[in-house]
Amino acid sequence: MPRFEALLLDIDGTLLTDDGTVRAETTAALQRLQEQGVHVMLATGRSETATKPVLSELDLNTPALVYNGAALYCPKQDRLIEERLLSDRSVERAMRFAHARDLMTLTQIAGSKYTLAPRNAHETEAIEKFTGINVVSSIEELPREFVIRITIFSGEHPNSDLMGAEVEQAIDQPLLLTHFPLNALAQFRGNPLLVCDLQPPCLGKAEAFRVLEEHTGIARERVVAIGDASNDVEMVEGAGLGIAMGNAMPSLVKVADRVIGDNNTGAIGALIDEVF
Repeated sequence: MPRFEALLLDIDGTLLTDDGTVRAETTAALQRLQEQGVHVMLATGRSETATKPVLSELDLNTPALVYNGAALYCPKQDRLIEERLLSDRSVERAMRFAHARDLMTLTQIAGSKYTLAPRNAHETEAIEKFTGINVVSSIEELPREFVIRITIFSGEHPNSDLMGAEVEQAIDQPLLLTHFPLNALAQFRGNPLLVCDLQPPCLGKAEAFRVLEEHTGIARERVVAIGDASNDVEMVEGAGLGIAMGNAMPSLVKVADRVIGDNNTGAIGALIDEVF
């Protein structure tokens, strides 16, 4: 029996190049994996609407872990087959925090995102590049029920660590909180905004191991996981073989078994051919 039977892949900064495409050799390698019966699964911080085009391009019919582990999207059924929700108290406290500090807020429910109109060029850029955005005229119109994620943007905090700590203290509820500078994403390189994502409590992308075990019987020891960012740490650290991209954040490099080339190279395809 081969040592590895599944591959977990982050999308942005890992699977996609900086121009938002998948290298041809990566696509070909993933197709070969599927033909061999290897389970290929995307694990991303993206919503399901933003993940669908990537699944379609790769012709992947396996469920994808989305919202940093808070939900599981099935492309065959075109719906979330697992979904965790933020508590009403968490939603209200997040709204209160953002409103008191005049910070742009993006509220996400299954299939849709809602925000107030952007007020400057940086907020406009952030909104325009998100998928499925609905712009509303007042904070009262932002959804308060069935909320999977609230994203708060800030141009005031000196760094995302301090922003995340302040948000966490203000909400004071069980959460999966992730934060990062928006310019860590290739499509926002010149944008100075900081981002804090509030998701329901879960294991983050490490939820993928539970999903694989339940749906396929594949244990984490037989999984290869590849990522580039701090929200990939639990996934990469928990896999049988954890891989950091050459462009990865230091926190991920620290826990990875190996570091390969960056997301603009053919490193993923070469790794697949070597390991599988």
